[in-house]
Amino acid sequence: MGIKLTDRIFIAGHKGMVGSAIYRKLKNNSFQKILTADRNDLDLSKVDDVKKWFKKNQPDIVILAAAKVGGILANNNYPVEFLLENMKIQNNVIETSWKMGVKKFLFLGSSCIYPKYADQPIKEEALLTGELEATNQWYAIAKISGLKLCEALNRQYKFNSISLMPTNLYGPGDNYHPTNSHVLPALIRRFHQATLENKQSVNCWGTGLCRREFLHVDDLAEACLFVLNKWNFDKISYSASGEILNHLNVGTGIDLPIRDLANMVAYACKYNGQINWDTSKPDGTPRKQLDVSRINNLGWTAKIGLKEGIQSTVNNYIHNC
Repeated sequence: MGIKLTDRIFIAGHKGMVGSAIYRKLKNNSFQKILTADRNDLDLSKVDDVKKWFKKNQPDIVILAAAKVGGILANNNYPVEFLLENMKIQNNVIETSWKMGVKKFLFLGSSCIYPKYADQPIKEEALLTGELEATNQWYAIAKISGLKLCEALNRQYKFNSISLMPTNLYGPGDNYHPTNSHVLPALIRRFHQATLENKQSVNCWGTGLCRREFLHVDDLAEACLFVLNKWNFDKISYSASGEILNHLNVGTGIDLPIRDLANMVAYACKYNGQINWDTSKPDGTPRKQLDVSRINNLGWTAKIGLKEGIQSTVNNYIHNC
């Protein structure tokens, strides 16, 4: 059973990159009752505030896109915040949604939940089969706990919840902080600045040899709407052992070396200087490519190519910076 244009849909975290993309997608598809709440009006880390808001607004559908996010350096420097803040937000919104009888709940996780040395491409079954990447383990553990809480409520109480695990995301509304951002926005900021200042060289972190997969946030928003329309908790997908899978990978299924990514960003920023690689900085996980066959088999595939997506994101950044 799909969602209706008249359903009351709450997007938790509607001002972030992911939440704002989902908001745009719902607006463009004529959904009439999109519920949002500014941080000043609703502190998701305070359970009493969440309960009061839910009782007042009575959402039918909840999409949890709110999270504390950041790159390798931020994860390393602020482990308490990445673990505690995310778990508070998740526990409050998930439990309240269940107790208030929400019809469908969508939890947005991250591909960092998978083991550092998982077989490639990474299948959903790889969860909890090995050690995590140390540089972002705090965020990963928080996301795993949210996924598992949804799964537990599903199994014990038939809570209609699903979790999507997107690969590395990019697009309008990204975080371009000089030290706390993810790799692609960090590269965009660095190369655009180098172009403006006519720098002869740009330094990038790591060896540039590790491989990553990237998904435009508008494609993720499309996947969210697709899954909410096509899925119910007892009819989604099954593991090799025959158990229902409560999470699905979302991505392009295509990865590339960070060196190639840097070249693409430099081209989009019209930077023609030299690129140097600082091998004293961490690479993170050697490779992280998702197996997206399950969501593809349901009928969804990514549409925005990386070159096209990077160029539009660079243009958006230049226009707004």
